[in-house]
Amino acid sequence: MNSVLALRSLAQLLLLATIIHTQPHYFHGEEWINAWRQGFNFQCPHGEALVAVKSYYSEEEGSDRLWSFECQPTPTTLGEPSACWWDDLNLAGMEWTSTCSDNGIVAGVQSQYFPSTLDREWRFYCCRYSKRCPYSCWKTADVPEYYKEEAEMVIPAYGYFIRGAQTTFSGVLSEKSLNLSFILALLIILIMPGELLCEKPSKRDR
Repeated sequence: MNSVLALRSLAQLLLLATIIHTQPHYFHGEEWINAWRQGFNFQCPHGEALVAVKSYYSEEEGSDRLWSFECQPTPTTLGEPSACWWDDLNLAGMEWTSTCSDNGIVAGVQSQYFPSTLDREWRFYCCRYSKRCPYSCWKTADVPEYYKEEAEMVIPAYGYFIRGAQTTFSGVLSEKSLNLSFILALLIILIMPGELLCEKPSKRDR
């Protein structure tokens, strides 16, 4: 009888070990802000800006990604945010380029998943600062470099910011690749803080 119980216990332990071993590693220690195929609305605390992006892709979960973002307080030389807003909506199933208007920098991200396109729509939360404006923008390489890979992007140094993103999209793979203007399996745009005069505010700031 004891041998039967021992064999059952061993079988249960082996099953548990197999389950743990086969669990995707993205669950381990990472705080994702969304569940598969679910929308999310992420905003940095007041006076902070987006500085890091991480994502994990799963074809089995509707060619979707889990997302994680990190924020950091902006330098005091920028002053306080004088205005914050949700910028233009970028539709799912299409390539797009989006940069915060009115000299804004990215301080949040909003996204909704659409099963019909196996893709997400995106919108950036932008903040404009009172003392200085960002300048000298450039685009990063694709993040990730290849479709379906894990993605991770961190600004190169304190005082750099993200202004927006440009995406490439594969309808065959149902997957985007980002360039940050300095963001996601998209293209990213980075900027440095500067002392140049800001562009004339739009009606949104008045």
